[in-house]
Amino acid sequence: MNEEKILKIESLDCYYGDFQALFGVSMEVVKGQIVSIIGANGSGKSTLLNTIMGVNKPRSGKIFFEGTDITAKQTSDIVSQGLTISPEGSAVFEDMSVTENLLMGAYLKNPRKNRQANMEKAFELFPVLYEKRNQLATFLSGGQRQMLAIARAIMSEPKILICDEISLGLAPVVVKDIYKKVKDINDSGVTILLVEQEVKRSLQYSDYSYVMVKGRIVIEGRSEELPEEEVKDAYLGIHKYA
Repeated sequence: MNEEKILKIESLDCYYGDFQALFGVSMEVVKGQIVSIIGANGSGKSTLLNTIMGVNKPRSGKIFFEGTDITAKQTSDIVSQGLTISPEGSAVFEDMSVTENLLMGAYLKNPRKNRQANMEKAFELFPVLYEKRNQLATFLSGGQRQMLAIARAIMSEPKILICDEISLGLAPVVVKDIYKKVKDINDSGVTILLVEQEVKRSLQYSDYSYVMVKGRIVIEGRSEELPEEEVKDAYLGIHKYA
């Protein structure tokens, strides 16, 4: 089977001053899949995401998106190429309405032309957002904010949607519903890069997984084939992964 690599990361080293946060990180994301990056706080997940999105610049290594080197590109250029993030903490514009938040995700040329159709898709995906479309985002529940953050991200018509800790602080029933919606987005043709701390859920919803410990990839493989206990050991820094 021909598997097109839509995102390819080669030997990334990243520093904050003299502190090295990433050590030779390499990974690939196959077009159409859900790929998870699993790791505890401090494992380097956020640094990796910020580097992919152009916020951090690596000291060495390369990032390719659809075969194009985006390592030195600005964040706005990366987003315009089709790589978008739903940030950790369900960050929304609190003083804007739900509708205004969604429109903020459609500022690029093509999405701007299609903003009405894309908004209808977002409301179809998350009906509660339609019900609260005129309400200020500050009055939404945590789960509704997370839905809005994801909906705003898909307004930019991404080829890859990065979901960063989308279950953080939410009730299990809400998390289950949001993950079903992420699967729906993936089924519509959007590749998903899922960044999570929760091992079981990450393995359950993804096709391929990477486990990060202290700035390194220590395990990778097809999610259905990775032993959950081994992943948890790596996550906790047990034995050979410490």
